[in-house]
Amino acid sequence: MDACSPRRAREQHRAVARTLDGTTIERTLAQEVPVAVVCDGSTAAVMLATPQDLEDFALGFAVSEGFISDPADILSFEIAAHEAGIEARFWLHRDASVALASRRRSMAGPVGCGLCGLDSLDAAARRVPPVNAAPLAFSMAELIGATTALRSHQPLHDETRAVHGAGFLVPGEGIVLAREDVGRHNALDKLIGGLLQSGRPVQEGALVMTSRISVELVQKAAMVGCGVIVAVSAPTAYAVSVAEGAGIALVQARGDAVHVFTHPEQIAAFHGGPV
Repeated sequence: MDACSPRRAREQHRAVARTLDGTTIERTLAQEVPVAVVCDGSTAAVMLATPQDLEDFALGFAVSEGFISDPADILSFEIAAHEAGIEARFWLHRDASVALASRRRSMAGPVGCGLCGLDSLDAAARRVPPVNAAPLAFSMAELIGATTALRSHQPLHDETRAVHGAGFLVPGEGIVLAREDVGRHNALDKLIGGLLQSGRPVQEGALVMTSRISVELVQKAAMVGCGVIVAVSAPTAYAVSVAEGAGIALVQARGDAVHVFTHPEQIAAFHGGPV
């Protein structure tokens, strides 16, 4: 059976590595397989993704990329395996199907770049809706410990040391949901899909990332109405520009330092001023 089949794709792949002193060790490697998001029989996108939580990924991707606005747009969904990869198939209500034509990807995107495959530069610079979420009452301790707390929800990272994580941090509750993937934007899409399926409002918490804050993460957050992103690394200049316009707070939390780059008013602890 091909390595991209559902059975093999979901198995952990092991490899032998050699150390500098000549000994060998067995390592678990992260999987990445082509996953096609197919809407009404037409491929909307092909991304390389880790094959866990694919239903969450497909739903989160469809909403965060504007293919659909709500899970209610979906008539039916299925996962189908092929020798070359996996299809996540949606059938949409008519209105959602018509709207899909304005936001379509047609090429495979590598995991390191969430914008690869867009069919125009205008699509990469897409407008996103403003976020109108209420300020979140995080304590400073919650923000400082957010990325460390996420690590305890990353079993695949513990095995492979090769995947990103995305978590949902709720004031007073900690990380309540997390997802992993070789791509940071895929991990976020899986988290968004999981939140949508759970029925938990995204406005109740912050998105926590193990990566830098790149512009596609900000765009996805805006599409689902989340007002705070916390990450272990700093944002890019483009991400800051988009977040300023969208009303999203971008926070870097590393060690005992917290830096807020945009909209500190979205976090009650800052009382209107960054630290």
